[in-house]
Amino acid sequence: MKFVIVGGTGFIGSKVVLKLQAAGHEAVAASPSNGVNSVTGEGLEEAMVGAHAVLDVTNSPTFEPQGILDFFSKSTTNLLDAEKIANVGHHVLLSIVGIEKLPENGYCKGKLAQEELIEKSGVPYTIVRATQFMEYLGAIADHGSTADEIRISTANVQVIAAEDLVDVLVDALTGAAKDAIVQVAGPDRAPMSEVVARYLKAKGDGRTVTADPEALYFGSRLDRDMLVPSGVATIGKTHFDRWISDQS
Repeated sequence: MKFVIVGGTGFIGSKVVLKLQAAGHEAVAASPSNGVNSVTGEGLEEAMVGAHAVLDVTNSPTFEPQGILDFFSKSTTNLLDAEKIANVGHHVLLSIVGIEKLPENGYCKGKLAQEELIEKSGVPYTIVRATQFMEYLGAIADHGSTADEIRISTANVQVIAAEDLVDVLVDALTGAAKDAIVQVAGPDRAPMSEVVARYLKAKGDGRTVTADPEALYFGSRLDRDMLVPSGVATIGKTHFDRWISDQS
């Protein structure tokens, strides 16, 4: 079967492409560098021809609130229009656990608008909300840094290994549309400050992490369980202890 991975040259998208190809599928890595642009519409209709399903793992090129909203709205509208023309039977979106709890956060607002467009489009869909990737803990640390310290929220996280998330996305793509939101998370729940500190230690990074309940996470203060799943969730197989030991 043919699958189109929009954002297919990025961190998660490229892994999905490789896994699909290893299983014998045709996987198109759609990105501006490959002549497919979801914002301008360039190459979209051609890429969609014969596609069984489409995965959207694009990311906003800006963190300016209006820019985020504009990107996700325009990109998603163009994708859905092209899918309707090509009679694509399944649209899969990678989204984020907990965004409905942070509706005023600029990035979450953009993702919620994206989800709403998909839900109302008439195209069969599955929205996969994932927790933070283990591989992005360094970025979380850097975002919480000032000149002499790293202040990280004590809110809980259930970070997931990228490979576990990729397995879920491939299963979603090759399976039937659920017309619903599903959640995926790692198996271990712990305060973000603790997880980031362990990651930095394993990487040999000598910076000190200060656990701060008031620390902002990409501009928002977090309550205890804002970033972890509520209700049913698929749980990845990779425990943080095992993953972190492989990083040492």
